[in-house]
Amino acid sequence: MAFAAIFFNAVTNAVNLVLLIAFVIIEVVAFVNCLTQRADAFPVVGSLSKPAWLAILGGSILLTLICRSTGGGNVLSIFGLAAITAAAIYMLDVRPALRDATDGTGSW
Repeated sequence: MAFAAIFFNAVTNAVNLVLLIAFVIIEVVAFVNCLTQRADAFPVVGSLSKPAWLAILGGSILLTLICRSTGGGNVLSIFGLAAITAAAIYMLDVRPALRDATDGTGSW
């Protein structure tokens, strides 16, 4: 029985670490993409302003790292899920609209 508990903790910690790395990478990519966009394109697509998105995405990175460092270290808490949701909304909704509003080209 003791081996099962040790195995469970090792697997849980490994999954949490992989999720943390994936979440932080997605959030940092969204933040960098937002940083490189033109500020005048945000109101054109009917979105929040560029500083608002930068604050949301920067806060999501910070929140994800705080969720990992607090007791338990679970990034799948309600705050961790809210943080990755904000980054996903930017990447899946705002970023394509910004790309269409500008020249439509780019590596992002």
